[in-house]
Amino acid sequence: MLPTELDGAKDTLRQWVLLEIRSAFLDAAQGAVRLLGESSVVQRWDDESVLAEFSVAALAGHLLRSIKTVDLYLNAPAPDGERVTAAQYYLSFDITPDISSPLNRDVRKRGAEMAAAGPVAVAEEARRLVGRLSERLEREESGRGVAVLGGLAMSLDDYLCTRVVELVVHLDDLALSVGKDASVSLDPSTTGWAISTLVDIARLRHGDVAVVRSLSRRERDVVNALRVL
Repeated sequence: MLPTELDGAKDTLRQWVLLEIRSAFLDAAQGAVRLLGESSVVQRWDDESVLAEFSVAALAGHLLRSIKTVDLYLNAPAPDGERVTAAQYYLSFDITPDISSPLNRDVRKRGAEMAAAGPVAVAEEARRLVGRLSERLEREESGRGVAVLGGLAMSLDDYLCTRVVELVVHLDDLALSVGKDASVSLDPSTTGWAISTLVDIARLRHGDVAVVRSLSRRERDVVNALRVL
């Protein structure tokens, strides 16, 4: 293959990846819209969710925020400086299973604030945002940067990977919280992006050997390498 042909192939691959992650985000976001509009969410709005100290309302608000931040960050100036990947984004925070940690308290607080307008308003805002982002993401160029929580700089598409993780994981939480036996149906490629990003986090945190052991030799998985959130 000639150099010009190789460059063309690389550009095609980049465009394919860009379209895939943006489609995955929209698929997950549309799944959130469907679930947030369910009568079971309205009926159990003030109940506790399957997550300790996390109400159904706050969990719904967290899903809405996972969509809304994309819109907010796209409306802000693109940042300069070195960018972090999706996995590095997660490692920049003090993620712990301790539900009383400052990070986990802040997540619950932001979710509750986002849900304050009630279930109908939350569902409608999610629907409106997804409609707007469906059009906007088609126009945003490859390599577009965004400044995200904590002042980090990321590519838009790496940030969308983090949103897919949040949406896929918490759609399952919310579905179980309102009495559904299975989570919202998503395209396999959408959940594939979430799984791939979660494994990337595990590889950075624990190293490849630990991840391989966790996947294939559980008796040697002394660090629970695949538990990353």
